Amino acid sequence: MVRNKALQTIIKTLQDRRLGEAMEQMANFLYTNPQPQATELLEEIKTDYQLMTGYWRQGYADDQRGQLYDRLLRRMYMLTTSVSLGHYLVENPWAMSRFKHAYENQVNPSTESMMHDLQDFVSDVAMLELEPEHTRQQKQQSVYERHEQQMSKLFDYLWTSWPWSEEMMNEMEGMVLSPTVDAVDQQLMVSGIMLSLMNFWDARKFRLLVDVYRKTADERIRQRALIGWVFCLDSDACRLYTEIADLVKEVTEDERCCNELSELQMQLLYCLQAESDTRKIQEEIMPELLKNNHIRVTRNGIEEVEEDTLEDILHPELSEQRMEQLEANIQKMMDMQKQGVDIYYGGFSQMKRYPFFGTIANWFVPYYPQHPGISTILGRARGKKFLKLLLSKGPFCDSDKYSFVIAFDQTMNMMPENLLKMLDQGEASLVGTSEVAPEELSSPAFMRRSYLQNLYRFYKVFPQRSLFVNPFDTADDSGRRYVFFANPLLRETRLASQFGRLVAFFIKHHQYDAAAMILQNYPEQQRDAQFYLMNGSLLMRTHKAENAGLTTLECFEKVVELEPENERAWVGYARVLFGQGDYEKSLQYYRKLLANHPDHQNYQLNAAVCLTNMRAYEEALGILYKLNYDDPENTNISRVLAWALTGAQKYEQAGKIYQELLHADRPEADDYLNAAYMHWFNGDVNVAVGLFSRYANTQGITFNAIEEFFGSEYEMIAAHGIGDTEIRLMAEALL
Repeated sequence: MVRNKALQTIIKTLQDRRLGEAMEQMANFLYTNPQPQATELLEEIKTDYQLMTGYWRQGYADDQRGQLYDRLLRRMYMLTTSVSLGHYLVENPWAMSRFKHAYENQVNPSTESMMHDLQDFVSDVAMLELEPEHTRQQKQQSVYERHEQQMSKLFDYLWTSWPWSEEMMNEMEGMVLSPTVDAVDQQLMVSGIMLSLMNFWDARKFRLLVDVYRKTADERIRQRALIGWVFCLDSDACRLYTEIADLVKEVTEDERCCNELSELQMQLLYCLQAESDTRKIQEEIMPELLKNNHIRVTRNGIEEVEEDTLEDILHPELSEQRMEQLEANIQKMMDMQKQGVDIYYGGFSQMKRYPFFGTIANWFVPYYPQHPGISTILGRARGKKFLKLLLSKGPFCDSDKYSFVIAFDQTMNMMPENLLKMLDQGEASLVGTSEVAPEELSSPAFMRRSYLQNLYRFYKVFPQRSLFVNPFDTADDSGRRYVFFANPLLRETRLASQFGRLVAFFIKHHQYDAAAMILQNYPEQQRDAQFYLMNGSLLMRTHKAENAGLTTLECFEKVVELEPENERAWVGYARVLFGQGDYEKSLQYYRKLLANHPDHQNYQLNAAVCLTNMRAYEEALGILYKLNYDDPENTNISRVLAWALTGAQKYEQAGKIYQELLHADRPEADDYLNAAYMHWFNGDVNVAVGLFSRYANTQGITFNAIEEFFGSEYEMIAAHGIGDTEIRLMAEALL
């Protein structure tokens, strides 16, 4: 979503509590972008501000002055939000059309009239039960069509709504929590409020979502409200509305809330991986499924492929193997689905072009069979049992259920007759689907995952998605909407105790930036050995200089200080020290590790490298000869051994190893470099010149860089009896 920079600057000025400057900035904006009502409100704020400053200049004491200044800041913030919304509507014709749709035939819809319509619908549905069978269907269609139009308007009203008053918030909360309003309507209202809040933040809308989350008895409404307020956490806005920070801290005191937030954070990652998971399914699993079934899709429809009976007679084991492969691939998809992977995104994301999805409310409305967009389809006889079973027990989100019904209707006439008979009898099933147990369908985790999948499809596929703040955009707001554990509002809450668990989860899934952001949010009092170990390990893996104000070396030093016997810390500390050239101290930790694990090959090899760099060649060779004897095919051991032999001036032995390394299929660049040094030290200058040249070519560096490289290795070169003149001659020979 593209925002107006001038208005964003005003918001930032207000968050920095600079009211006078913000009023001046707004006056300039309204001069070039007139909004008469906003100008009038700005003048009222200015008048009250001048009255307050007038008393202050005259030296009057006022213990309420701080509260008055805060109220003026908030009035100015709400004005800026209103101006931002107005500018947004003017700049985006589609959004303006939705705004006008909400106010169609009414100047300003009241909450009283909204509540009346919502309650009337519930009454009308109840009265349908008293209708005779022959008239009930027609009247039901009429009731639901009228209500669907009302809800579409209400949804547009909510997501384009101005900042709320306290009275408006209370009345809206009453509607969302009322037992006399249909739960489907309440879920849709929560989604509309969330969209509005994400685009233009409003403290009262945020409070409503938190209150609904805490008060509602309906789990589906509760989970939508949870996702809503989590996506709308704004630590900058809370510099003006400090009570919001207190509210977040209060709600996260609840253990159930903390567990749900942790689960939600992990579920969000699976949403973000939907496209990569889809590629995996399309490239690895679906080809096998299609290869091993007996259905073919043609221009004329779906045809059944006859089995090759002769093939079955000659090779009966092949049929069994194909069945095993088919079952294995189906099981692989089911396992992915159970882990939380969105396995249906790839297919259903292509099924959102139907006119049904031209109405924005239909992307968020919970699935119900009476929806006018699908009720006629579901009323037909063919396949009704199959659809009912699949949609009631299948692991699909609401949006995909609507897609499936519409697509099913359009493809039914292409199906072979025998398959249609199976559908009529409810005996058919689809490859790649599994029946979800009733207890799982009613679980908060399933409801949350289903709603997240709805949202993900909206933000990925909806044609006007660019007009909305996208919570799944990893580049937006430094990624803090989807990595909400990194939000400063959660730093001093009970939830901070779960930071480590989430960091480990993100690292496991290779989401290193997200893990780093959560580590940055760690409160000081909880920075224990685990924190320093994870932060140091992450820095090593990402090759970044620092994170959370700490370098890699500082992290491992802290772990060793807090837990002196932590072997994981020894490993990391030894590697960091080695990378910084402190070979002596690095060797100390490798020796500590070898005392506990004397046969560990990597520890032995790293210790030998440290000794070689310290020029303790004979001790290094004692380790390397044994390693080479035990594992003669290990080229890493061979390389270190060759270099240690070079350092010990055992050039003949080193030369034999370099000859093998350089004649391998893919020699490493350093093999040319190290072999060049060995030959140079041994007096084979022409051979050395050629090897230095090959090294420079493989690395794409100039000979001037080679000359500079000699300078960095001066001590090592001098130790082999080569002086300044010889170094100069070698550098010139390479020009």
